[in-house]
Amino acid sequence: MSEELDIIRGIPEEILKYEEIYKEQQVIRVRLERRHRRRDVTIIDGIDEKSVDLKKLATELKSRFACGGTAKNGRIELQGDHRSKVKKVLVELGFSPDNIIIE
Repeated sequence: MSEELDIIRGIPEEILKYEEIYKEQQVIRVRLERRHRRRDVTIIDGIDEKSVDLKKLATELKSRFACGGTAKNGRIELQGDHRSKVKKVLVELGFSPDNIIIE
């Protein structure tokens, strides 16, 4: 049995398929939190740190929404209210739209 390697990542294709399965099974909550002085923060919670690189995902979201943010404590925090746009981008990145809950 030969393992075909993904040219870009150098990872066997079988492992890449499992990563996609993990993305589809995760239940992700997107909510808004109001901080000091009426500052809004979008919280994305429920993404498994072991199957998805949170820092890389946070960097992608920050660049798409042109905002600041961080990945810490198993969740992603984005400055501003981005609830309406987050679901679309997560679906583009391979997450299941049925498992993304906007609160």
